[in-house]
Amino acid sequence: MAGQAQYEELARQLSAVGAVKRDLGRILPPDCSAGSAGVLALLGRHGDMRMSALSELLAVDMSVTSRHAAHLADRGWIERSPDPADKRSRILHLTPEGHAMLVELSRRSTELLAERLGDWTDAEVGRLIALLTRLRASFGDCRTVTHRPPAPPAPPPPVPVSEQTPTTRTPAQAT
Repeated sequence: MAGQAQYEELARQLSAVGAVKRDLGRILPPDCSAGSAGVLALLGRHGDMRMSALSELLAVDMSVTSRHAAHLADRGWIERSPDPADKRSRILHLTPEGHAMLVELSRRSTELLAERLGDWTDAEVGRLIALLTRLRASFGDCRTVTHRPPAPPAPPPPVPVSEQTPTTRTPAQAT
């Protein structure tokens, strides 16, 4: 098991990953924020879904999801249609333009990663992917896990009558 110094260094390195994410954010088109790109990626990966499911995957409030959906719909990248099972809810799906934007976003991020990791071997890139995948698995699916306080401990099981300690009290008499 790793020692405290290693975990502290790991925490610093994970914090520094923010710089990598910022670099990836800089290559996005001006009208496509990182949040919008994330929504497109989730719809591309998981397919059509309700706004509530998207909100859970993003781990954000429904109002934030609604703003992202409105932004993407205004650009023609997604369509919002009534859910046949529940007319109050909306189903989101990528349009052909949304698929095209997703392909462009993938091209840009792949190009940047290839440029920045150009001196890495295929084995090193593969190892990083494997380690990051394992790290995510160790934390569970952070996007959908709801953190709840631990349940109170269960009460102890009742002691069988045969094992109870006799008392000196006299039971109450019925009148």
